[in-house]
Amino acid sequence: MQNFIEAHDIVKRYDGHTALDHVTVDVPRGCIYGLLGPNGAGKTSLIRIINRITRPDSGTVTFDGRPLHPDDVERIGYLPEERGLYKKMKVGEQIIYLARLKGMSKADATMAMMDWLQRFDLTEWRDRKLETLSKGMQQKVQFIATVIHRPPLLIFDEPFSGFDPVNADQLKVEILRLRDMGSTILFSTHNMGSVEEICEQISLINHARVVLQGNVSDIRHSHKKNIITVSLAGDSALEPNDALYTILPPEAAAPGATGTLIRLNSGVTVRGAIAWLNEHYNLTGFSEVLPSMHEIFVETVTGANANYAN
Repeated sequence: MQNFIEAHDIVKRYDGHTALDHVTVDVPRGCIYGLLGPNGAGKTSLIRIINRITRPDSGTVTFDGRPLHPDDVERIGYLPEERGLYKKMKVGEQIIYLARLKGMSKADATMAMMDWLQRFDLTEWRDRKLETLSKGMQQKVQFIATVIHRPPLLIFDEPFSGFDPVNADQLKVEILRLRDMGSTILFSTHNMGSVEEICEQISLINHARVVLQGNVSDIRHSHKKNIITVSLAGDSALEPNDALYTILPPEAAAPGATGTLIRLNSGVTVRGAIAWLNEHYNLTGFSEVLPSMHEIFVETVTGANANYAN
């Protein structure tokens, strides 16, 4: 798959502080790409470089197969973490004004706006001043202003911040719809659950460097701990077997999980363990347990911080 954005060997320093230390991130066309990392890691610095708010000290950015150009800003929709709209303007006037700045005609902007207001249940608020809306509703308005001109690249910095679960789910649906319509999406967040749900690939930045990168599914499989959950018929209970596995306490299981959680010993394969269990128990089901992105995030950042301190 061709990359839509390629940021290669990016270095950015501020007054002696290195924000990005030879960072390379390639975002495939039509992909939802997660840009992860703790506060101060360098995510926002990279986003601002891609959006031409700042320039790198060295390195290159390629946009849609060619060097990033000032005119490319019109082909980018950027939702910053620091929200900023005109509180005294009416909702509809503001959306149309921002759409016109991105090159849309008033007629096209009005038509697109009405569609988005309906999607977010904001139609009746069109002629209200923004300051009369709740924080969540204001964030929806800013989201609309970001995507209304259908840019091929969308950059969302903590888009779910301040949203309740219902509205966060609604936003996820719209982000996936935009991806399906052809947009490439760069997505910065601390919400690891959202990463698992919508991101296809990620880069994890810590202390200005990329410390983990790749396909989300591949990363989860590569960090698995040889843990499986097994279910037995009736009231059968799994007995300890020090040669094959260790039975883990129930609290180690994910919420709502059923069955017995076991960690296979080093060198024991899932296939071998299941074959043995089938011989000695009435096994009704099993599943391999993969670590969550939250667990991987914490483990990777903690390990990187320990190495950084040394």
